[in-house]
Amino acid sequence: MKPMFLFALLCTVATPLSAKPVVGEPAPAFSAIDSHGKTHALADYAGKTVVLEWSNPECPFVRKHYGAGNLQKQQGDATAHGVVWLTVNSGAPGKQGHFDAAGANAWIAKVGSKASAYLIDGDGRVGHAYDAKTTPHLYVIDGGGVLRYMGGIDSIQSADPDDIEKATQYVPQALAELAAGKAVSAPTSEPYGCSVKYGAP
Repeated sequence: MKPMFLFALLCTVATPLSAKPVVGEPAPAFSAIDSHGKTHALADYAGKTVVLEWSNPECPFVRKHYGAGNLQKQQGDATAHGVVWLTVNSGAPGKQGHFDAAGANAWIAKVGSKASAYLIDGDGRVGHAYDAKTTPHLYVIDGGGVLRYMGGIDSIQSADPDDIEKATQYVPQALAELAAGKAVSAPTSEPYGCSVKYGAP
């Protein structure tokens, strides 16, 4: 067996494509282009806390939180404290909720999103790396690049905006705990919402 082939084989075995993200371990590396044509990589934000928010503007559960201003408030509060908030759309072209750059920017203006950037992940590479299942689906990564929270946006699985005030909002809770030097008390939860509209494998 040739040395280069053996090296490539070992590398493939060492990094299985089916690996799932695990809280307490390094978050999957990624690179994606935003709605303004800028490339964002997780490595760009070393030392900063990063939130990833999976979104589909046509999903009733996403509309619940944007319609009530809940996500905009969370985004604004987080970014005001130096957190990088990246909204990710992994809907494939032709699928519900997919945006091109112009569509994404129009929607951002319409809802008043306060995210740091809107990543267009039409090929689903970022979504699959994070095993994102629903919209919304939220992840918190600390300044050391370690995944500290993944799961639902809150504790009441409904599309009713009236439930927001009664629910535990997991991301603000996790961010406050991290900022205070504490362990995240609820590091995982069951995500709920619409399925991410990936393209064919």
